[in-house]
Amino acid sequence: MAAVEGDGLERRVSVPQEETPTSPTVLPWDRFSNWIHCACVVTFDLELGQAMELIYPGHVKLTDVEKTNICYLSFPDSNSGCMGDTQFHFRIRQSPGRRHFPKSAIQKDYPHQLQADNGYLYGFVYFRQTKDKSIKRGYFQKSVVLVSRLPFIALFNQLVSIIAPEYFDNGEPSLEAACHDIDQWQCPLGGDTVSLPIFGTVLQVRIPSRSDKLLDRVPIKTTPSPVLPAPSILPSLYEIDIFSSFQTILPHIQMLWELVLTGEPLVVMAASPSVTSAAVQALISLIGPQKYCSDYRPYFTIHDSEFKEYTTKTQAPPSVILGVTNPFFAKTLQHWPHIIRIGEMMTQGVYTRYKQFLAKDKGILKRIIKGMQAKRPVEAQNAILRRYFLELTQSFMIPLERYMGSLMPLQRNISPHKCPPSLRPFDTDEFLSTLERSGPQLTSGIKGDWEGLYRRFFRSPNFEGWYQHRQSEVNQKLQVLHLEALCNADLADWIQDKEEVEVVDLILRIREKLAFAVNNDIAINEESVHKLKKHLDVIVTSLPDDLQSVLKS
Repeated sequence: MAAVEGDGLERRVSVPQEETPTSPTVLPWDRFSNWIHCACVVTFDLELGQAMELIYPGHVKLTDVEKTNICYLSFPDSNSGCMGDTQFHFRIRQSPGRRHFPKSAIQKDYPHQLQADNGYLYGFVYFRQTKDKSIKRGYFQKSVVLVSRLPFIALFNQLVSIIAPEYFDNGEPSLEAACHDIDQWQCPLGGDTVSLPIFGTVLQVRIPSRSDKLLDRVPIKTTPSPVLPAPSILPSLYEIDIFSSFQTILPHIQMLWELVLTGEPLVVMAASPSVTSAAVQALISLIGPQKYCSDYRPYFTIHDSEFKEYTTKTQAPPSVILGVTNPFFAKTLQHWPHIIRIGEMMTQGVYTRYKQFLAKDKGILKRIIKGMQAKRPVEAQNAILRRYFLELTQSFMIPLERYMGSLMPLQRNISPHKCPPSLRPFDTDEFLSTLERSGPQLTSGIKGDWEGLYRRFFRSPNFEGWYQHRQSEVNQKLQVLHLEALCNADLADWIQDKEEVEVVDLILRIREKLAFAVNNDIAINEESVHKLKKHLDVIVTSLPDDLQSVLKS
């Protein structure tokens, strides 16, 4: 009998899809919080420096450390010389001891890399600096920031570019109006194409689903609507332009993929936070759909609460990617093993002693360079690179997924009368022994030391994060199969010759299964649940009255 496959677990999301704003199940700001944590306005105070001027909605609480981090990260470094309007984003750690919000049922159908990182917040900044003689400092400096737990980079960058100019023109009422618009948005369910009204315009975007086929983009289906104006369609919820970020260092881009995959410490140095935040986000997207499981900071300053932790020279640099603009970091981080300089800096390039495990693929470089010479659109260049790295990452991950499937117990070994069997441990040497017959060479033409790359990957947080996620999925699958086995078993016959303690154990196990199904939002049809409850009633009534009373209490 074939081993049970661990992919394609069916999930049920218990979120009403057709709620109305007045529905008793939807409280004010419930819909807003599905998308955004809060909106902030950060200003420059002559005495305090950057200061939090406004947090909306008013009931949202941020700790003092979070406020300080948001304030400092909402302004470019003074050396950046960013005049006019500047957009970028950052990522901060939630304060220790603060209540971390569990992943909602909404996110369970998202691809792994789109699920919220527990303990982190993203900030999407629109900064404006203009000369103003009426201000003592001589400049108007203010930022509008959207704070969210979700890495919807493309959508929130677009959203803040609509909200901030309105705020700068019309003040606080416009920010309040924008938040009320967002509080009317439908739930962001995986697989749905959503229309999101904001200030009289409509943004339309598709929320990716974990069941999407990765190499076949699902087109956005537009539905005829009498509402004007026509929606502004976003091609992606979260993807950004990797070609533009790495155009000046294209010969090194395959090496960057290895460095990100294996969780190496990386610092991106540029003159503007717009450049660093785009580049850091582009780096972690190189290994998609594999989730980057280490910390990363698209924009990082000397005022950050983790500054000492990440710049200490008393220990090896941590597995983290930092985007920095302050020249001070050139000295502070000079001991880091991999430094990327891009943008308007004089010395652009990748500074590292790293030796690639895989041979450089000259074909993709020639194709991109030829496209540059032919003035191929940036969107097309980006699509070529994105597909290339998606296929490369899949070639790397498929052998791991195949081996993971071999660790699954056989379905015939799943007995309703025993605890569900567990997954066999991951044995790295056993996995490496499979590469000769079923390694990446089956799907990739790139030569090199694939085994060495896997060994480096096994020591990284990315492997640990992938393995824990797959382990959780497989264990849920085993629980579902065990529950199905219980449903289909003749339990009334099985208990005939069993001791009371064994029968009670079975009752508790069935209750545990039903609770597990509810708590983990597992898709079980009503017939199975009804059958299991019927089993439970029959078994309970077979026990003495006093024991029945205890079990029913």
